[in-house]
Amino acid sequence: MAPNDSAQTTEEATDLAAGRRKAARYFVPVAVAGVAAATIGLVPALAASGDPDLPKISAQELIEKMAASDTQQLSGTVKVNTDLGIPSLGGLGGSFVPKGGDGDGSGSSASPESKLMELASGSHTLRVAADGPDKQKVSILEDTAEYSMIHNGDEVWAYDSASNEAFHTKDGGRTDGPGRQHETPKDLPTTPKELAEEALKAADDTTSVTVGGTAQVAGRDAYQLVIKPKQSGSTIGSIKVAVDAKNGVPLKFTLTPSSGGKAAIDVGFTKIDFSRPAASTFDFTPPKGAKVTEGDEVKQEKGAKDHEEFKGAEDFEGLNVIGEGWNAIAKIEVPGGQGLSAPKDGDVPPEAQKFLDALGDKVEGKFGSGTVFKTRLVNALMTDDGTVYVGAVTKDALVKAANEG
Repeated sequence: MAPNDSAQTTEEATDLAAGRRKAARYFVPVAVAGVAAATIGLVPALAASGDPDLPKISAQELIEKMAASDTQQLSGTVKVNTDLGIPSLGGLGGSFVPKGGDGDGSGSSASPESKLMELASGSHTLRVAADGPDKQKVSILEDTAEYSMIHNGDEVWAYDSASNEAFHTKDGGRTDGPGRQHETPKDLPTTPKELAEEALKAADDTTSVTVGGTAQVAGRDAYQLVIKPKQSGSTIGSIKVAVDAKNGVPLKFTLTPSSGGKAAIDVGFTKIDFSRPAASTFDFTPPKGAKVTEGDEVKQEKGAKDHEEFKGAEDFEGLNVIGEGWNAIAKIEVPGGQGLSAPKDGDVPPEAQKFLDALGDKVEGKFGSGTVFKTRLVNALMTDDGTVYVGAVTKDALVKAANEG
């Protein structure tokens, strides 16, 4: 019988809140959705071989099981499927992301930014491996090539077999200008576990957390933890996390928008092995003839350019959060009160302008006029007088916040 504990006593609810704080610190839902939209959505409908018959467990107990999990070694294959309702980003890398070889000194095509952009839409297959906090590897498998990021001790490598280019830096990434930092494998939410932790940070009294049955993922029996906003107006309908019944490791993460339809973000293992990966998994030596770019070189080449790009950023009035829980909206004042909805001709590359036009809806209200740029998860209202409202909320909620703001 599939366990279900949707009815909870006041005492259980109190214990559940404590368990959530133990599992992960509080995190604004806007940021949860933002991370998902900006980086990776993983998994796809994974084949299930029937719902296993497991002992009943409460949401509190399941969260504690996840928090107590000490699994640090694993390897496996993760399927990625992301449908945020935006045009494909495959042709926009050159517009939004600096790439090597274009004469601007921006470094190697093996640097992570462009690959992360590609993962924001479509279907992908990842191969992952971990051996404690100091050894991780993430590989993106393509038709005729492979892109890998390897963290081993204090060394971080990224290698693109298609271009035979490698990027090298030290543990923790590097900053090549204000606000610009390369991610490392240990920083990226590339597994259901990391995405689940982000979701649980949002679990407070605005959130319903229950156990919604069982499943089998990658040949493992699992409980289904269901996280839902209690508030109306959020673009997030529910988050479902399949948790390994034996060791508490999240095996699958599925986020369904409140608008319905198929999942916007699906992440899950199709294969998983909890034994220690071979030490050689994390070894990397650039192949003969490979172009190697060092992080320090890129930092020196881009220093002056980035200084100009971010000049004036100190004029931002900061970020104010309106509302709470899943309906939190970030309000940002643009320097000089200059609107973002009407860029001058030629300021935006054609591919990027087409992308923005496909997202935007003109709106009006007490605040004046502006444009709402929307996805299935994160929406942003950019007013003509230079204020930005962004959150995992509906267009109506953004317009209301602007009117009241």
